[in-house]
Amino acid sequence: MINPIEHSRTKEAANKYKVEPYVIAADIYGHKNLAGRGGWTWYTGSASWMLDAAIEYILGLKIENSMLKLQPSIPKEWKEYFIRYKYKNTIYNITVRNDEKYVNEDSDNNIVKKFFVNCREVKEKQIQVQDNAGIVEIEVFI
Repeated sequence: MINPIEHSRTKEAANKYKVEPYVIAADIYGHKNLAGRGGWTWYTGSASWMLDAAIEYILGLKIENSMLKLQPSIPKEWKEYFIRYKYKNTIYNITVRNDEKYVNEDSDNNIVKKFFVNCREVKEKQIQVQDNAGIVEIEVFI
């Protein structure tokens, strides 16, 4: 159970865990009366790794060699989500949609079908990030 909130689903579980359910614990003790108790919650970099995992591997926002691309891994039940990404002085407003005309029972809803930048389709399905102090609207259909 990586998600710390899982340790506080019941009052009994929260009383055993004894640490913040919104911070990843470095340790979950397993010895005798301490079994199930969390420890070292604010002393690790694990929260930053969880944030990185959520943004890059679930929402799919990847910046590689100055290229912004999206490779989401989300459930079909998610209709859409929004990311506001700031690169230096430029804001990227990114909307990812599970659009019914591109999704069917047999399709993989984690493949980008259409990629629009400021209402223009981009066939490469990625753009170079730039510091132009503007606002860039990106709409992605999976």
